[in-house]
Amino acid sequence: MNHTLKSLILSYDRQVPRYTSYPTAPQFKDITESGFYENRLASLDENARLSLYVHVPFCQRMCWYCGCHTKVTERYAPVEDYLHLMLREIDMLAGHIKAGQRVSHLHFGGGSPTMLRSVDFEKFMDRLHKVFTFADDAELAMEVDPRGVTEGRVATYAKAGINRISLGVQDFNEKVMESVNRPQPFFVTYDAVNLLRSYGIDKINVDFMYGLPYQTPETFGKSLDMLKIINPDRVAVFGYAHVPWLKKHMRLLDDKDLPDNALRYDLNEIAYEKLTGQGYVPIGIDHFARMEDSMVAARTKKQLRRNFQGYTTDNADALLGIGASSIGKFPQGFTQNAVAMPQYREKILAGELPVLKFRDVSQDDLIRGAVIEQLMCYFTCDLASVCKKFGVSPEYFAKECRELQRYVDDGVLEIDRQNVLSINPQARGMVRIIASAFDAYLPPAAETIQRHARAV
Repeated sequence: MNHTLKSLILSYDRQVPRYTSYPTAPQFKDITESGFYENRLASLDENARLSLYVHVPFCQRMCWYCGCHTKVTERYAPVEDYLHLMLREIDMLAGHIKAGQRVSHLHFGGGSPTMLRSVDFEKFMDRLHKVFTFADDAELAMEVDPRGVTEGRVATYAKAGINRISLGVQDFNEKVMESVNRPQPFFVTYDAVNLLRSYGIDKINVDFMYGLPYQTPETFGKSLDMLKIINPDRVAVFGYAHVPWLKKHMRLLDDKDLPDNALRYDLNEIAYEKLTGQGYVPIGIDHFARMEDSMVAARTKKQLRRNFQGYTTDNADALLGIGASSIGKFPQGFTQNAVAMPQYREKILAGELPVLKFRDVSQDDLIRGAVIEQLMCYFTCDLASVCKKFGVSPEYFAKECRELQRYVDDGVLEIDRQNVLSINPQARGMVRIIASAFDAYLPPAAETIQRHARAV
């Protein structure tokens, strides 16, 4: 490990967005125009490819690291009520979907989508198929809590055509998992993977997390080694974002038990070393995939994308969000459903689509978003090509290039004579900070407010 480079990267650390969109969610605005979302749907070409995101904001137990929009319930009644609200939302969307539009991606997130009983999940999928036409090769993905996996549920998922599962693991160390209120022994994940594969669901993702209490290089390395036993297709290793000013339950984690920034850096490096050593190809800042995986092909063909689930092969023309807090994307910009459950329920029961926020993108947003996405996906960006594509002067980013010179001087970034930016591979942890130089909405480091997690 290059300790000088490590110290340098840590010295630059600051609060910056994860850049799963640009502009980022804090820039979304309230919708005041009647029929706004209906007009967005009507503007889509009849042959537009669609992607669907379905949010299930319920868990039986709160994980104290969770940054998602979710709530805890031990009763099923609120979940069942919510299901019927989503069914109404789908029925309302039905009148705005054109016959030629096909769904190429479907993603269930949460919360815990496994909270839905098998009969209700089947009912929901039947309604989706009634309203939407799915492409023959559509990816139907689902985030799954291994603790909620039963044979009945897996059989239902397989029957419904679910073909990719993302398992929330975070760590296999029991002390770590108990400290975040998520006791989950290794055998629970092991049994879940075997059960899924036995029903033909063999595209398996595993989510890990560094920066949790009591993690050490030794324990985290051992957990990563245990992945060899279940051999997932993809592994995501996210940095825990400690934002107790946004998520009050995070206050239940004692700051003294959390790894400091230097240890977080080491844990991330260990993940990189262990997973590349197991034959995984690194994708962006936190994903790893088998060589034969479609995500590797997308990276090679420069078709990799960023969305609110992270890195994706999804290249649909529009993303429709279903459920409370769900975010959608159109050529004109972003939309978001009501976040609070009472607001979501009120809109649905009034017979109105529950989209309350939006963010249209300007040409400047598109240009900057293209640069940020390329940096986040490939650690490089040809600024001249981006400027040419959008018909702007090659000097469009002259100010940003001058600001980036300090990173060039420190050896973490290279800018050649053709204005191609290339981040030092050993400094990949700097990419969010370097990308933030192109963010027109982010205040200077000295003025940063508590809105985002730190980069390292």
